[in-house]
Amino acid sequence: MTTDNQAVIRIRNLTMAYGDFVVQRGLHFDINRGDIFIIMGGSGCGKSTLLRHMIGLKSPASGEVLYGDTSFWGTDQKNRISMMRRFGVLYQSGALWSSMTLAENIALPLGEFTDLEPEEIADLAAVKLSLVGLKGFEHFYPSEISGGMRKRAALARALSLDPEILFFDEPSAGLDPISARLLDDLILELRDSLGCTIVVVTHELASIFAIGNNSVFLDTEARTQIARGDPKTLLAECDHPVVRDFLTRGQDKVAV
Repeated sequence: MTTDNQAVIRIRNLTMAYGDFVVQRGLHFDINRGDIFIIMGGSGCGKSTLLRHMIGLKSPASGEVLYGDTSFWGTDQKNRISMMRRFGVLYQSGALWSSMTLAENIALPLGEFTDLEPEEIADLAAVKLSLVGLKGFEHFYPSEISGGMRKRAALARALSLDPEILFFDEPSAGLDPISARLLDDLILELRDSLGCTIVVVTHELASIFAIGNNSVFLDTEARTQIARGDPKTLLAECDHPVVRDFLTRGQDKVAV
């Protein structure tokens, strides 16, 4: 799937800070419709903090996060909540409720934000689980399935309200290489079948090259972005030593 080069998210001169401590400053990039956009950089550079600014969990010190032409943090709370209804979020831990079955976890946002009848919600929960390869697991609890299956169940919940934009925070964390690759394949399938835009925080090279078609690189020392673009293009053409070291992990080549 190719993107249509229409920016659905625009970051403009964004500065992120905790009190007087500046995490990143001057961030400026676009995320186009249909992108699988990678937020990457070394440990502690502010990747997850940037995600929090984009999904409404932390306001910026300065600058803007725009969805279309609307400033997310410049609008009122009612409009911000309405915009957040377009988001689906997969947290690093999965954040499934352990006391609920997989179907009940997915039904929770459907019951909260729609007027659907219980039978319709149950049917939709089954459909979402089927989308991520978990058909027949509706009545299992999170503790009864593997780590990779829990990530897929959490993804099904993120899809429950048919979001236009999906946000993933380190989706492969804690997974073995085979499960991580299967999750990457699933992310690609969902982008292509549903037409959604996906933003992924990750430091995993295999995932970065397997799924990413656009990216921004945040540098810990400079406290700003030092590269952006297709990760494969950055690997081939970027001569910044920090970016090259990250994308090769000290090796001469990375298979992509």
